[in-house]
Amino acid sequence: MSRSGRLPALQWARGYDGGTLAADLLAAVIVTIMLIPQSLAYAMLAGLPPEAGLYASILPLVAYAAFGTSRVLAVGPVAVVSLMTASAVAPVAAQGLASPQAAAMTLALLSGAMLVGAGLFRLGFLANFLSHPVMSGFITASGLLIAAGQVKHILGIQAGGTTLAEIVPALLAQAGRVNGWTLAVGLGALAFLYAARRWARRGLTAAGLPGWLADMLARAAPILAIAVSILLARALDLGAKGVALVGSIPQGLPVPGLPALSIDLLAALAPAAALISVVGFVESVSVGQTLAARRRERIAPDQELVGLGAANIAAGLSGGFPVTGGFARSVVNEDAGARTPAAGIFTAIGIAGAALFLTPLLADLPQAVLAATIILAVLSLVDLRAVLRVLAYSRQDFAAMAATILVTLALGVEQGIGTGVALSLVMQLYRSARPHMAVVGQVPGTEHFRNVLRHEVVTWPEILSLRVDESLYFANSRFLEDRIAALVAEHPRLRHVVLMCPAVSDIDASALKSLEEINRRLAESGVRFHLSEVKGPVMDRLKRSDFLHHLSGQVFLSQHEAICRLRGAEAQGAAQKLS
Repeated sequence: MSRSGRLPALQWARGYDGGTLAADLLAAVIVTIMLIPQSLAYAMLAGLPPEAGLYASILPLVAYAAFGTSRVLAVGPVAVVSLMTASAVAPVAAQGLASPQAAAMTLALLSGAMLVGAGLFRLGFLANFLSHPVMSGFITASGLLIAAGQVKHILGIQAGGTTLAEIVPALLAQAGRVNGWTLAVGLGALAFLYAARRWARRGLTAAGLPGWLADMLARAAPILAIAVSILLARALDLGAKGVALVGSIPQGLPVPGLPALSIDLLAALAPAAALISVVGFVESVSVGQTLAARRRERIAPDQELVGLGAANIAAGLSGGFPVTGGFARSVVNEDAGARTPAAGIFTAIGIAGAALFLTPLLADLPQAVLAATIILAVLSLVDLRAVLRVLAYSRQDFAAMAATILVTLALGVEQGIGTGVALSLVMQLYRSARPHMAVVGQVPGTEHFRNVLRHEVVTWPEILSLRVDESLYFANSRFLEDRIAALVAEHPRLRHVVLMCPAVSDIDASALKSLEEINRRLAESGVRFHLSEVKGPVMDRLKRSDFLHHLSGQVFLSQHEAICRLRGAEAQGAAQKLS
């Protein structure tokens, strides 16, 4: 790969001009306003100090701008990955292997190394094994878990738990200890943020503000909620009334460096790092491809692995935690007019400014406001209608989706996504091991052949046309043998079996052996075995074997040709017998 391919920043930096700079700066201002409260909130969700969220929003953005291929993807902390980070870090910290922040940094480094390695070895295709129903189910369940886990901050109570089965009883047990001041702050923030999200932009536009300004002010609603809640906390001395506050946040920028590493720590975090890498990459590349398609651009998935990996390594070296491309932030970034990844660099500068100058002002921020920010953000991830759509379309996909949701809620995020992936693979193997096969006949007056169970077609007692709609390999080759044997037994006048192969893109050695066995058995029964519509690459492989030399029948270019020639041969044979 060329130098510019490995360092995409060299491509967009060449033609950078004043107009692009102005567009990127405006987008950066809007995303910075959105990212500051999100960074603080997602750090709390991950079980880390608030500054970790700010740190995870500085160098990672610069690293992705250098190595990523999407022009508008906004990298940083996101809800699902923050939840996965909390689930991975908590047991490690409880065992005393590392502090939560050191464990989170190590997790980001491991995830980054895995992503970069996968990118260099072009393993981006592995993310395809995480099916959309599984991913959708996992995100829905994670959204519910996150929202449930933040209720304790809204109520002002102590309630632990990482699964729904643990969180709900803990909340109920503490229901009598709700802090009224905290509840008022939390519900007030929720109501304000919901109203701002739903009606602010429309109202500001109706008031005569330009669309871009109305949008920016609407996006700034969380900043306003933070500012007002801080003023209220100071004026009413809410800390003395039992309202949990963020507390002191170190002022300044992170000092890059490696956390203390050990073999035990790396081994404990490796499985979680692998899952975070897969989930983060799937989410990021999905967002990137969607936005690139809108702009008639393209992203390179393998290079995206490198870009996302570099961002995570940067997070691990600068006191952050795992990051990925966020959907909401990226859409805002694009809508705000971002043209290049330089918008991410400017956003990083804005977050750095907040870390330098604003952190002393955040000490009196009620945690309930951050919890309200998280709840409102993650509930948009919950898509229960998708469950119904998948159920109506495919029961097998619904089973994988439902299992992912239930296991995630009951046992945790790692177990949930692991169950979903495993079940998806098992079901895919089951489907391919029992491929759809159809006995077909000719549609009258055409050269088309269709399933005899679905269409009015013409068939002939001496010819069996069987279409297989799957590549043939070791898992389904015996199924093909059994299917043909059963059909031959049902047709006593049969003289020809034609296997249609328009959907067969591969025949492995086990399937080839089965074809040889089918050919032998049919020949012993006085039935000839033919193939039709064999793809070129498959035919090339068959020619390298002895199968075609022993084939009792022929290989036809089309099924129509096969029927015409076989019926002609049968008619000629019958005429010879009569003469």
